[in-house]
Amino acid sequence: MMSRFYLLAVVFMLSGCQVLPAGSMEKQSFSTEIINAKSEIIGEAIFSQTEKGVKIQVSAKNLSPGVKAIHIHETAKCEPPDFQKTGSHYNPEKKKHGFHNPRGYHAGDLPNITVKQSGEVNVTITAPAVQLTADSLLDEDGSSLVIHERADDYTTDPAGNSGSRIACSAIQGA
Repeated sequence: MMSRFYLLAVVFMLSGCQVLPAGSMEKQSFSTEIINAKSEIIGEAIFSQTEKGVKIQVSAKNLSPGVKAIHIHETAKCEPPDFQKTGSHYNPEKKKHGFHNPRGYHAGDLPNITVKQSGEVNVTITAPAVQLTADSLLDEDGSSLVIHERADDYTTDPAGNSGSRIACSAIQGA
């Protein structure tokens, strides 16, 4: 019996297959396009699973300069011009909005980003309360990364007075 186990282990090692533990990540890294309200591709978001959550690298251009809110929303429906079909912030624990809110913050709340005078942004953010799994961001209807027109005040429910949704990137498992 023990020799069968070793033989099976050797076969897996030689074939390059891995036995993954239960609850392992479904996707380790992938990229998505960021579109604006005119359906133009203005950038890319790269999502990578880490031990500290999901690392999100955002590179975009042709945005108005200034501080902008960026959030993970509950549905992967980036339909211009207003991206309203992305739904609310990703919030499986039903908390209130904002890092400064004493009653929690949404899992999809992220730190503000700063768009340069050139209209470009290149930033890396870690979202500690989410995972690239089917029971988190990659559920049946996916999720989305949304950039808003103004900064998030980190307090006001439900979206931190961040204004209109101006860019979107669909996060899907397939």
